[in-house]
Amino acid sequence: MQSPKSSSRRNVRHLTTVALAAALGTIVGSAQADGPLQKLGKPEGRLDIVAWPGYIERGDTDKNFDWVTGFEKKTGCKVNVKTAGTSDEMVALMNEGGFDLVTASGDASLRLIAGKRVQEINVSLVPSYKTVDPRLQKARWHYVDGKHYGVPYQWGYNVLAYNTKAFKEAPKSWKVVFEETTLADGKSNKGRVQAFDGPIYIADAALYLKATKPELGIKDPYELNEDQYKAALELLRAQRKLVARYWHDAMVQIDDFKNEGVVASSSWGFQVNLLKGENQPIASVVPVEGATGWADTTMLHVNAKNPTCAYLWLEHSVNPKLQGDLAAWFGSVPAVPAACKGNALLGDGGCKNNGYEEFERISFWRTPVAKCSDPKGCVPYYRWVSDYIAILGGR
Repeated sequence: MQSPKSSSRRNVRHLTTVALAAALGTIVGSAQADGPLQKLGKPEGRLDIVAWPGYIERGDTDKNFDWVTGFEKKTGCKVNVKTAGTSDEMVALMNEGGFDLVTASGDASLRLIAGKRVQEINVSLVPSYKTVDPRLQKARWHYVDGKHYGVPYQWGYNVLAYNTKAFKEAPKSWKVVFEETTLADGKSNKGRVQAFDGPIYIADAALYLKATKPELGIKDPYELNEDQYKAALELLRAQRKLVARYWHDAMVQIDDFKNEGVVASSSWGFQVNLLKGENQPIASVVPVEGATGWADTTMLHVNAKNPTCAYLWLEHSVNPKLQGDLAAWFGSVPAVPAACKGNALLGDGGCKNNGYEEFERISFWRTPVAKCSDPKGCVPYYRWVSDYIAILGGR
């Protein structure tokens, strides 16, 4: 099976520009002054969606995974998909316009709201919204100032993947990728670990420091004051000496675990499941410090040309069959708990295996902004971008 989160899934090194992130660095206001849509009209016959690769499947790759064909037949809305490889590419496409919906991760959704590129959703027009996991219904990456700006789609977390031959037991801490140490096989971890190739990874460093250096006072890994941010950068600069590769391509990471001597890294359930399927010595864990994660939301463009078809898709997107099939395809967790039972592709244990019970231990991705809970303010995303690129370059 080809990786649905393909080589560019969240490769933030392919940022459009640092200026793009900077321009969208403050969360403000509503995207739509006159409120959300109040009633549906006649389906327009077309629907244009920006989505991650593999998120909108019509059975072309695997006939078992098709949640488009039936929708088109039922509604008359022809679905057209433009895939995007990064959150920044999604933001750029939504800025350009011409699309109705986007499946945005938390590190893009708040920028889209701030940039007034998406509109408020009338959840009464999405009858099945009430079946969405209560933990997601008012999540801070799409619910702003008492308004819904999207419908939750799927979520997952960034696990610590490890080689079971190098570790006699599951590592308890992210220390094995952040600090030089001798592993259970008697060898150093230097040159044998990986780190994620994107500025949002600064939050992983901050989450580790939150637990290991409580004197820093980090409460939220996405809300860092200058001192906390400096400490995270120092940790990442030190980690640079340990890292064999900064990864963004799931299939390349799989090969690195198999053939290049990588024994530990942040990863997704997708890679771990594929490696296990090949009987590789691989396992994963959420360490004591917790983990970062991603939660994707389907959002409606402020100038959507096909709003009725869009709302019909929003309702379709949270039906249990689609949700379970998509979770099986991605190795993710459904936004609708009912999808966790009775799905032949996912299996009754699929949700637990994919992390359903780990929700409270996950710090979900969202865009860092200057205005935060700290009265002195926090370091905004555009600085995360420029500083992380510098770290990758050895500066």
